[in-house]
Amino acid sequence: MLEWFNSLFRLLLGSVRDLAPIVLVIAFFELAVLQQSIPNLFSMIVGLLLVLLGLTLFIQGLEMGLFPLGESMAHAFARKGSLLWLLLFAFALGFGTTVAEPALIAIAEEASEVAAQANFIGKTAEAQESYAFGLRMTVAISVGAAIVIGVFRILKGWPVHYMIAGGYVIVVIMTAIAPRQIIGIAYDAGGVTTSTITVPLVTALGVGLASSIKGRNPMVDGFGLIAFASLTPMIFVMLYGILI
Repeated sequence: MLEWFNSLFRLLLGSVRDLAPIVLVIAFFELAVLQQSIPNLFSMIVGLLLVLLGLTLFIQGLEMGLFPLGESMAHAFARKGSLLWLLLFAFALGFGTTVAEPALIAIAEEASEVAAQANFIGKTAEAQESYAFGLRMTVAISVGAAIVIGVFRILKGWPVHYMIAGGYVIVVIMTAIAPRQIIGIAYDAGGVTTSTITVPLVTALGVGLASSIKGRNPMVDGFGLIAFASLTPMIFVMLYGILI
């Protein structure tokens, strides 16, 4: 128990160090540049303390739960030797952690409202809901597909930089032919997929899988899945815009 509290205290100090630059920047521009007092100072201090505590507990939770879970499941699938189940799990992990991502839901709803105002889709509530739902499903499927590609890359030992470079070539080509109204949404969709749940689980999966396969280096082969998860939504969403 004492060791656990010591670990939590070290994480708390790390959170203080990580948040300090943000606090200093805000305080500098508020006091020195804008030359005004900070509004609701007490509420801001309480909120900052809650953020500090939440960040510390979140990191502790990752270390205790998600990272070991992802790595242990990767080892278990590698021992099982079933490629089909491993790829199904990779797709389900990417899809499941993305489809309920709050940032993606917000982007999809905002995009549907703007699309309706621009007469890109119908202005009825049903049309907007259908557009937002289709956008969410497209992004979630793309992330699932990205994790499958990333896992397959680890298994085959393919160089990640060639695949990422090829992916961005496809993004440039798709940008040239996709509707202008969907391009910005597609680019933003690539960012909202890197959520607080997807990143640690997918990273742990990649590292655990690379560690359990003979001839694979976890440092070289275990990372790169998140890059695929950020890249493929751009392609899929622009394709969605072309088709829809």
